[in-house]
Amino acid sequence: MPEYREDESQGAEEPPSKSARKRHMLGLQAMGESLVGLSDKQLAQIPIDNEQLLSAIRECRQMRSNSAHKRHLQFIGKLMRNIDPAPIEQALLMLHKTQQQNAVAFHQLEQLREDILAAGVGGVELAVMRFPAADRQQLRQLALQHQREIERNKPPSASRKLFRYLKELQQTYGDPD
Repeated sequence: MPEYREDESQGAEEPPSKSARKRHMLGLQAMGESLVGLSDKQLAQIPIDNEQLLSAIRECRQMRSNSAHKRHLQFIGKLMRNIDPAPIEQALLMLHKTQQQNAVAFHQLEQLREDILAAGVGGVELAVMRFPAADRQQLRQLALQHQREIERNKPPSASRKLFRYLKELQQTYGDPD
């Protein structure tokens, strides 16, 4: 019977377990699935040097069969094992963060629009406080037009115009907050 030596077992590094390797491969496959879900413009922002991986991602987008799509995602995960996934993961996180910031800004603009319309003509000051370069006259006209549309049960076109104008102001002058 071989003799057990404690000093030998502590010095040798054990390879990762089968479960750990499987979790890593599933993580790479999930990252590949995220890449497949990106648009061409978003995918261009991701630092992928492997042409075979890029080709596989584009092919997977075109597949309509669920089983073929799953197999191709496994293939993408296999290709990702041969590259360093850290830069891709960082780029995906930055892209996700940008999308979240855009969503927050969109909701803030929606809320500002609702506040302006709820306050009527006096709500113009809310927009001017946030965007000092805003055209008071245009804001006032849109608020009045919105009130007339409500009275006449018309579609809310002034509300949409107000939102577009606020979005234009935000893109031009930025958000001072």
